[in-house]
Amino acid sequence: MAEPQLDMKPSGEYKQGGSNQQSPTDPGDNTKPDDTCPELVLKVRIQSHKENDFIEVELDRQELSYQNLLQASCYELGINPEQVEKIRKLPNTLLRKDKDILRLQDFQEVELILMKNGSSALTEYTPSLLEKPCYNSNAAKMTY
Repeated sequence: MAEPQLDMKPSGEYKQGGSNQQSPTDPGDNTKPDDTCPELVLKVRIQSHKENDFIEVELDRQELSYQNLLQASCYELGINPEQVEKIRKLPNTLLRKDKDILRLQDFQEVELILMKNGSSALTEYTPSLLEKPCYNSNAAKMTY
């Protein structure tokens, strides 16, 4: 005599196999794995010598792309997308294309590197050749 197939629930209850199972879209199912979450949450900041705080930016997983990351990040940070030179996944990886964005996981840290122009505060911190210790002023004055 074969007994009916019984499945063990995580809570320790027994149930008949195949009967009265909840579908993953049931409102009663509050636990969702990370890969089915509709949004990717990234920690984003602007590269800066003064400010190092991140903000969280939510992106729709169905529409992940380099452009969407750029647009959403710039909107949240209040900057113009044309000001962004590069996007870096910290500590040291440049994001260049949609495939790179698709590999991102929740709460990874991303940094926007702004273009350096004459009015940028970032250029104030760039040392000139005279300030660098390897600069030889005598060699600079030599003529050949």
